[in-house]
Amino acid sequence: MNRRQFLRSSAAVAGAVSTPGLHAANSVPLGKAEHCVMLWLGGGMSQIDTFDPKEMGDAKELKSGSYYPAIETSVPGVQVCEHLSKTARLMEHVTAIRTLHHDVVDEHAAATNRMHTGRPTSGTVTYPSLGSIVAHERGAAAEGVPAYLLIGYPNITRGPGFLGPEAGFVYLTDIESGPAGLARPVGLGDNRIARRESLLNTVRRGGSERFEEDRRFAEYNTALKESLRLSGPDFMNVFHLDDESADLRNAYGSEFGQRCLLTRRLFQAGVRFVEVSYSDNFKNGTGWDTHNDGQLNQHLLIQDLDAALSTLITDLDEHGLLEKTVILINSEFGRPGGFDSGGGRGHQSKVFTNVIAGGGLQHTGAWGVTNEVSEEILENPVSTPDFFATALAALQIDPTKNLYDGDRPVPITDMGKPIAGLFG
Repeated sequence: MNRRQFLRSSAAVAGAVSTPGLHAANSVPLGKAEHCVMLWLGGGMSQIDTFDPKEMGDAKELKSGSYYPAIETSVPGVQVCEHLSKTARLMEHVTAIRTLHHDVVDEHAAATNRMHTGRPTSGTVTYPSLGSIVAHERGAAAEGVPAYLLIGYPNITRGPGFLGPEAGFVYLTDIESGPAGLARPVGLGDNRIARRESLLNTVRRGGSERFEEDRRFAEYNTALKESLRLSGPDFMNVFHLDDESADLRNAYGSEFGQRCLLTRRLFQAGVRFVEVSYSDNFKNGTGWDTHNDGQLNQHLLIQDLDAALSTLITDLDEHGLLEKTVILINSEFGRPGGFDSGGGRGHQSKVFTNVIAGGGLQHTGAWGVTNEVSEEILENPVSTPDFFATALAALQIDPTKNLYDGDRPVPITDMGKPIAGLFG
């Protein structure tokens, strides 16, 4: 038995002893989804002003409570903010997880890392993001496309960590031109492209022989190989949003909505995981980080989200993809029910709301109960690892398995458990 086999068997035995039944594959509910989109609302979506509304407060009087009136939804007893009126009619496909929590409060970068990797920042291990975990476990759903595509700016938080570059993302910031560096220069015919690729392959082979043991060269070579695979015309045609009807594009709304429309096309092409970063962060002056005056026009962001999310749900459904696609709304933390001295809201991580939709799950409209100002958990707390385990299980990935950092076994989540009630 080699070292890796020993560590694997030891980890399995230890897990079975400490948590009986947890690591038995047949004890974990698994869904049937094939794709996942994560809508990233960087800054901290205010749950009390969106998916966990309470009685009205007053920013001027510093009276705790919601900033907007609540409305009923298609799920009896579940309300949302009035600016989510389109999504309200579709809440039978949605579960607002109202009792999510972690312990990172005042540092956006650390909280962003937590909500992308499901773990605290470590000085010794660079953990993979959810997108990279899915890419590693499931790969692309078709040939000639990436498994993981990021629509937004890249950083290490969204990356593959110890899984390496093969689990990394392809990214773009301009949805019309597609991923940077993949579009072929105008005027280059197939013959010239073939000659250039032949010359590059000669250089790559020489480098592989010369730098056989160099990890950095191996990563660079892998990135080149992936770029060549994706630069053909078939994949780049996915970015031609003008092929869609004007009515549909208008229904999706702003730039953020157009990113969501592109996501549906990417799934049709076989991309497994897409992260969509919110792209209109200064409509209200601050984005989702609604301190001070950012609160005044927060409704513009919520209306953008409403148009994009509701249209994405119906569009996926019309294309037969809703049951196969997990939709996540993710944010690094939430906001307290009280107002700060400038009339906005501070940060709150002890309780906030993320959303899961579609994916063939048994949706309930809402999961968990908070107190009268959405600052304390009363029923059904959900940890960040639980949120990750739920998403992975919905995507047919066993949330109790181990990944490997070299020979070191690393649980795929930080011991999270899926929300069993969503799996029927």
